[in-house]
Amino acid sequence: MTYNIALNFEDGVTRFIETNLGETVADAAYRQGINIPLDCRDGACGACKCFAEAGRYDLGEEYIEDALSEEEAEQGYVLTCQMRAESDCVIRVPASSQVCKTEQVCFEAAISGVRQLSESTIALSVKGEALNQLAFLPGQYVNLKVPGSDQSRAYSFSSLPRDGEVSFLIRNVPGGLMSSFLTGLAKAGDSLTLAGPLGSFYLRDIKRPLLLLAGGTGLAPFTAMLEKIAEQGSEHPLHLIYGVTLDHDLVEMDKLEVFAARIPNFTYSACVASPDSAYPQKGYVTQHIEPKHLNDGEVDIYLCGPPPMVEAVSQFIREQGLQPANFYYEKFAASA
Repeated sequence: MTYNIALNFEDGVTRFIETNLGETVADAAYRQGINIPLDCRDGACGACKCFAEAGRYDLGEEYIEDALSEEEAEQGYVLTCQMRAESDCVIRVPASSQVCKTEQVCFEAAISGVRQLSESTIALSVKGEALNQLAFLPGQYVNLKVPGSDQSRAYSFSSLPRDGEVSFLIRNVPGGLMSSFLTGLAKAGDSLTLAGPLGSFYLRDIKRPLLLLAGGTGLAPFTAMLEKIAEQGSEHPLHLIYGVTLDHDLVEMDKLEVFAARIPNFTYSACVASPDSAYPQKGYVTQHIEPKHLNDGEVDIYLCGPPPMVEAVSQFIREQGLQPANFYYEKFAASA
């Protein structure tokens, strides 16, 4: 027995797949060449979260609360890596058809540069012939395999590809597997294996003002987005608020200044949470969101940061009594 699944992408394109009895929607989609957002396949990360608009299905009990809450499940949200159809279904996918037709591939590149921007942040650049064919949407990430191990770590692109070279902004985790390699062993020319691109956090068409909120190395996807905006321009105002914990966590400020000069409608500010900071603006990102940034709700908000920051911003928005036109976010946690 098979069921028809309609996948409605956010750019208005609809694709139909057939799923076999007992097969997950994610497996059926990939089997038929449609790469809906997916990462862990275990119901643990939430990357494959979609909304079921019609149909009957079973989600099982193998996923965790962080990936899909009970309230979300009741509302109709699903994890496609766990969802098994029990009838024909209609699913709204929070990604464009363009990214979902891009196959996840593995490719080799060589380290072209490693710079420790501060004690907490590393800038990594890689280059290779394979990267000349790399296609990703600004904001997406790849999995980088840690040399000498069978483990990978996920990092957002911090730049667009240029002459076969891309960059990443990486948190330096003391004792971390990738951090230890980059700070102690890595050298120019070393080979790295990348798999991707991945993720549904990426820059959409700009149709209204944007509020960009970055926490720590969550700045990385935004510098890639700003490169794209600098190329294509925007008639709408854009404001970035960059929050960190300690003074030394503030990096790439010169890059933001360049974007401010290149993009007429772009402004930015930064803040440091530590009360002992010497930086002029202290506190958390939510303390620096002004009413004009929310534009009475006619705003698209992009947020990339650790889970507590995502929760704090969500709570702040609710307290303002506003519903933004769109709220896109990416949670991340440092891996050892």
